[in-house]
Amino acid sequence: MYFFLSKTLGYLVRPMVIVCICFLAAWATRNKRRRKLLFIAGFSLLFLFSNEFIANEVMNAWEIKAVPFSSLDRTYTVGILLCGTTRAEVGPPDRVYIGSAADRINHTLQLYKTGKIQKIMIAGGSGRLIDIGTREAEDLKSLLQLMGVPEGDIFVENKSRNTHESAVLVASILQPMTRPGDCLLITSASHMRRSLATFRKAGWACKPFPVDFHGHVRKFDFDVLFIPKVEAVTWWQAILKEWTGYITYWIAGYI
Repeated sequence: MYFFLSKTLGYLVRPMVIVCICFLAAWATRNKRRRKLLFIAGFSLLFLFSNEFIANEVMNAWEIKAVPFSSLDRTYTVGILLCGTTRAEVGPPDRVYIGSAADRINHTLQLYKTGKIQKIMIAGGSGRLIDIGTREAEDLKSLLQLMGVPEGDIFVENKSRNTHESAVLVASILQPMTRPGDCLLITSASHMRRSLATFRKAGWACKPFPVDFHGHVRKFDFDVLFIPKVEAVTWWQAILKEWTGYITYWIAGYI
């Protein structure tokens, strides 16, 4: 039930859904004052969500900062790669389709090739409301093997549907062979706060290695300050998803 409710809530807190709800409510109400307030709210939120400067400031405040490779002064036993980067149902099922979070794969491979991690644990099954049978961890395993990582250096957890389940299952798999402090947690910078808290709650407090950054250096260009950007809406969608996920995980006792 929690899985269904969390996914449904995730759709409702998307920026454009919120804006559309304001405009639909304004259209439906007969109260002139309420209609005016709802229209103002809708246009204000539309400006907020599409403004690159505001979205960038919020994203930079939320994302966990990058960890330089040079600061990793020892070799970690396992790099835990959280899924959430492939795109199913894009085309022929004879290849792996990577979405916008490709740095999860790229930087995991770089950590492995440079000797910063010895093994790779890929965690994630199907996070869809309707399971279509594909398992992202298996897809990423095949991709890493094509990139030269031996099968013996890859572990797979393909049962979990969300970050909480991944944390619990990964901890149970890795506990006999290593310690939490010998593991790097690899996921998107915007997802890292919730992931770290969830893994700590599961008794597996590993070192964060955030990737896939959205935020950039602060700019005061005219287009950044005033021109609406689709990218800003996308960033807000990621932010609202993580804020909602963090709150619901806290309520559920997962963090």
